[in-house]
Amino acid sequence: MDHAELNMEQVLKRDIPWETYMTTKLITGTGLQLLRRYDNKSESQRAVLLDDDGPAYVRVFITILRDIFKEETVEYVLALIDEMLTANPKRARLFHDKFLASEDIYEPFLSSSWQFDMLREDVVELRVANVKIQVDASLGGPSVFTPYWLKLIDCPRASALMLEVLDNTYLSIARSTWAHLERLLWKGNWFIQEKSCKILTMVVSGRLENQERVTSNGEASNSKKQLTTTDDVLKGLVEWLCSQLKKPSHPSRAIPTAINCLATLLKEPMVRSLFVQADGVKLLIPLILPASTQQSMQLLYETCLCLWLLSFYEPAIEYLATSRALARLIEVVKGSTKEKVVRVAVLTLRNLLPKGTFGSQMVDLGLPQIVQSLKAQAWSDEDLLEALNQLEDGLRDNIKQMSSFDKYKQEVLLGHLDWSPMHKDPIFWRENITKFEENDFQILRVLITILDTSRDPRALAVDCFDLSQFIQYHPAGRVIVTDLKAKDRVMKLMNHENAEVTKNALLCIQRLFLGAKYASFLQV
Repeated sequence: MDHAELNMEQVLKRDIPWETYMTTKLITGTGLQLLRRYDNKSESQRAVLLDDDGPAYVRVFITILRDIFKEETVEYVLALIDEMLTANPKRARLFHDKFLASEDIYEPFLSSSWQFDMLREDVVELRVANVKIQVDASLGGPSVFTPYWLKLIDCPRASALMLEVLDNTYLSIARSTWAHLERLLWKGNWFIQEKSCKILTMVVSGRLENQERVTSNGEASNSKKQLTTTDDVLKGLVEWLCSQLKKPSHPSRAIPTAINCLATLLKEPMVRSLFVQADGVKLLIPLILPASTQQSMQLLYETCLCLWLLSFYEPAIEYLATSRALARLIEVVKGSTKEKVVRVAVLTLRNLLPKGTFGSQMVDLGLPQIVQSLKAQAWSDEDLLEALNQLEDGLRDNIKQMSSFDKYKQEVLLGHLDWSPMHKDPIFWRENITKFEENDFQILRVLITILDTSRDPRALAVDCFDLSQFIQYHPAGRVIVTDLKAKDRVMKLMNHENAEVTKNALLCIQRLFLGAKYASFLQV
């Protein structure tokens, strides 16, 4: 069967020969008893066993993953652990119990991703040759094996010696390998990679700070044994997750698995740092897309959740500021109907609002209007409603800061007129109307020039509207605009093919004829 398409149900239907493993001393008699109690039992029965003696079962599982190389058995045990943790994520704490203080709880999961490839290649031939020579020599010659593989089960002494030699050979390779965790999860079949990643994510996230068993130098408490540190596991996990986002090992499951694990791991400050250093933020941006199916909706939600977690980390924010993340998030907020997706996207926008130029970009992208539309909908999530109110207040404050005459002046001089908030903000016009008199009405003259030079309907419409605003708010606005010969130019635009231009040209002429006294009665 294709290992990429294996599922939990298929794996858990297997009948594993635990008694054979005890005969060959790969598991102990106590381990066999625990496995007999646990294996093929209902979820409720297993829950009782884990409540009574959870750490002991974890030790058995870890021992099997460490000592047994048979792929089908490792897949089976990984499935058991995954099932156990999925049913109750709090069971991850069992791996950090004091009962397991001397165990390297991470090593078996790290090794399970690559040991099978080694056993399939030339390394295993060297080991077998080495074992055969040593076993033959100790047992009096090659006659013991005819062929020696078939005799192992009938020769406990040979079995024990072979296992010992294999174990020592394996450990010598392992000691050099743990120092290079870049091989983490890179070479197992997809089922093993997926389950190892998921389990490692849950186990490392389930540790309690006050129960951290591994010190910074990687030694277990009260032991000289070198253990795999949490930091090493996190580094290896982040590297593997980024590799899956770049080049998925499975066409449909690799990216959702990677994002699902990241949505948990990015709660760790160290993981945020590692992820940014690995240039992982850019790998998330293409995944912020409108979702149609349930699966894609979940992927979008978890991707937005990753961005929300990264929005608490300054170096990640700096990258987001230079990407299309903001525009994509706003599109998600605008187009999504799934409440949890909208909530996490709005919370992310709320966090980004006070950072750098995000606020002004949000206003330019029309977020204030989108927020007003969202507030009119019937949401049941109180966190979402509170976040929308906070976002609206923050955007309003940002608009006030943006409504400066300097920004307006720059917009006019560049000829890039658009419906930014200041054009229709009465406060802006009342506070800045006298500044239009500077440099012999320079800005007003430029506005009038744009009426002749621009071919952009939006710019012409805004220009006509701004002239009407000047007429309304300046005491001598009507006279000044007339003296600068703007009337004829505006009247020509009343026949423009664009309805928006025609509408605002008409408003300007009406205010020009009526004067400031009656102009306030005219609505756009």
